[in-house]
Amino acid sequence: MAAKDIAIGIMTQNEYRSRTLAIAKGEHVPGKDEPRIWFESLQSMAQVLSQDNQDLLRVILEKKPASLKELEHETGRKSSNLSRALKMMARFGIVELSKEKKNIRPIVKATSFHLKIDLLDRVRHELGR
Repeated sequence: MAAKDIAIGIMTQNEYRSRTLAIAKGEHVPGKDEPRIWFESLQSMAQVLSQDNQDLLRVILEKKPASLKELEHETGRKSSNLSRALKMMARFGIVELSKEKKNIRPIVKATSFHLKIDLLDRVRHELGR
């Protein structure tokens, strides 16, 4: 699998709401290198990209499990724990949960992450510029 790099940004809910409205109104066009995934804080990002979840992504990449049951066997984690972690990562586009027959197969979509925190952007936002 070719590495897919995902840009991650940190932005408060109010800033994200304002940004989304500006995009909808045509007042802001996201740049090519702007983050597509936004977290409200470093803490929330750390929950999604915890060491346990990084280990889980590595197992999926290496073992290519065809189902959650196979992944449960490979990791020793309970299915409810796996399901919760995978659904959370799927919301952020880090994994895809592909339904195949009666199984759900996890597919890693992002293998590399870089973080953007723009302090000047926050200042401009607070000043209404």
